[in-house]
Amino acid sequence: MAEPTKKRVTDIGPPHYKKFLPPVILANYGKWKYHEIPRPGVLMHVSESGDKLYSVRAASPRIVAIDTVRMFADLADKYCGGFLRFTSRNNVEFLLTEDKNIDPLIADLTAAGYPVGGTANSISNIVHTQGWIHCHSAATDASGIVKSVMDEMTQHFTKMELPGKLRIALACCLNMCGAVHCSDIAILGIHRKAPQVQHDKVKAMCEIPSAVASCPNAAVRPAVVDGVQSIEILEEKCMYCANCYTVCPALPLNNPETDGVAIWVGGKVSNARSEPRFSKLAVPYLPNNPPRWPEVVDTVKKIVEVWAANARKYERMGDWIDRIGWPRFFKLAGIEFQKQHIDDFKHAGLTFKRSMHLRYDKE
Repeated sequence: MAEPTKKRVTDIGPPHYKKFLPPVILANYGKWKYHEIPRPGVLMHVSESGDKLYSVRAASPRIVAIDTVRMFADLADKYCGGFLRFTSRNNVEFLLTEDKNIDPLIADLTAAGYPVGGTANSISNIVHTQGWIHCHSAATDASGIVKSVMDEMTQHFTKMELPGKLRIALACCLNMCGAVHCSDIAILGIHRKAPQVQHDKVKAMCEIPSAVASCPNAAVRPAVVDGVQSIEILEEKCMYCANCYTVCPALPLNNPETDGVAIWVGGKVSNARSEPRFSKLAVPYLPNNPPRWPEVVDTVKKIVEVWAANARKYERMGDWIDRIGWPRFFKLAGIEFQKQHIDDFKHAGLTFKRSMHLRYDKE
């Protein structure tokens, strides 16, 4: 009789996620009855069996030191059997089964400088891209702006006093690795000048056909400069994506004199009370002014405070703006209308106001 075929073991693909679930989650998989938020930063999930799972959410700076990861791991070992997870918005959540450990855990996190919060009607942690620390095409920094903004608005993270959820995201260029296009407030790094061709370096650093092919807008073309084969950039076609710089380092896009930040508002992914929507331009340009970016911080803080003071309960940023009208929002936020606010995309007619119903500002 032939021996039974042994089960093949391969290293193709990730291991099954159920191998890493905490025992309480695995035992109650698909049996969760309801959840509550007993206090800011703490979620309680209750199973049909009566088991309870507490999630304690703390902010992390996304780019963390090894010592920080070890500190989180030590806290998880101390209070929750070693079980924790990182959320998609860079929060760290400790998964506890005993409510007596909640207060000591929060005390240790607070003492270490990691605030607990970001649940329900509050600001969640800001999701962001790499910024200057890693990305070759970043128009602004990510970690620096996020740190500066949240230092000013930590109270909105640790308390649940806002009208509704507030999601802030940052992308350090318009390629938007941070998916800021559907955020209540989006901080977007922008380039305003086309790549500058370093003709003396093109031959040594670039394959001209690859550089030409890299441009999705046909703005990069071969050219002869001073009798030598090189590259030219059609600035009116350039959309500042840095694809060409990625394959040709002789086409640097970053420019400290013209790069900056734009602020977009009103986007969301949720379909509660209104359909998902894209963010819209609010402030076309703010300067890069490290290390604290005061212009960006002041603008974001002003928008948050105006929304918090005027929105109704559960009203997201975009829903509030729709109710009061964009002219009224611009006035309340102290934003000056500029030519960049006029949508000139070929399908822009879909975004224009095309009804005869007008809203007038009574003030």
